[in-house]
Amino acid sequence: MGVQDTGRVGRFSPRGWGGVVAMAAACAAAAATLLPLSRDAGAAISSADVPKAGVTPVTRAAAAAECESPEASLPPSSADGPTIAAIKERGKLVVGVDQNSYRWGYRNPTNGALEGFDIDLARAIAQDVLGSRDAVIFRAIPTNQRIPALNNGTVDVVVRTMTINCARIKQVAFSTAYFQSGQQVLAPKNSDVTGYDESLKGKRVCTAEGSTANEALKENSFGAVFQDEHDGRPGDADVLTVPNQLDCLVRLQQGLVDAVVTDSALAAGQAAQDPAVELKGGKPFTTEYYGVATKLGKDDLVRRINKVLEEYRPVAWKQAYRNWLEADLPGMTAAPAPKYRSG
Repeated sequence: MGVQDTGRVGRFSPRGWGGVVAMAAACAAAAATLLPLSRDAGAAISSADVPKAGVTPVTRAAAAAECESPEASLPPSSADGPTIAAIKERGKLVVGVDQNSYRWGYRNPTNGALEGFDIDLARAIAQDVLGSRDAVIFRAIPTNQRIPALNNGTVDVVVRTMTINCARIKQVAFSTAYFQSGQQVLAPKNSDVTGYDESLKGKRVCTAEGSTANEALKENSFGAVFQDEHDGRPGDADVLTVPNQLDCLVRLQQGLVDAVVTDSALAAGQAAQDPAVELKGGKPFTTEYYGVATKLGKDDLVRRINKVLEEYRPVAWKQAYRNWLEADLPGMTAAPAPKYRSG
């Protein structure tokens, strides 16, 4: 599969564009080995399975006027409630994850196992609720299906580099933040794109549907072309707005787009996969926080996850960071401090 073992546990680097395409193909082929998102079907989720839904289109300025601290969550608690009781009766925690975000949630090409920073956290939640890190069912979900998967009951939680923001807290509930990131531009090293600026004018830019990157471009695209225009013919493909963020990297490799806008944490993993691309602009142009998402009203589960995170941050978080992220995202010393609201 064009994979090179770097000699570090969990660290495998596909080199060159061929490695990226091979990894994407392997992830797609492996989707059938995950439990499907459909309750009674044997295929992974698609737009045909769940109605399309994503972030309610609002500008960051409008969102800021509606809430001041979206990452504030319910205080932690170890108490059981109806949601926890249902999970215990089932005996498994059902978690929506990614399977193609390198270092976050991806398949180890040597054994097919799901690994990464988000996977470690999901297992820690299962350990606390059910007493076993293996008491978990992983279901691979595209970026644009994270919210539908929660709201239709397909998964209990989503641990998938999901940014907490004012629009999303109207649709799902979040834990306290477990990681800080921000939006950044990814482009070939020899590109004249310099960052999230006027150098994007006229460039074809790819984002994932329902992502904060896509919302950022809607607010200010700097003249970039980032929306697909369909003429209504059957089979029209989305090139610029895609279901899964890794699809953007493949389109960049194929020359279908000129740049990608995505979370800096994800972009760093993609740059690690392939030496032909790099992060542009020096640093992220937003500050965002990842949280574990649940369906609205599942307060007992939110509180329990926050209790897990209280215990996870001091030691386990740092170990996971060293294992998966430090090489490409150096300089982080701790998880974001939790913020709580009354209730």
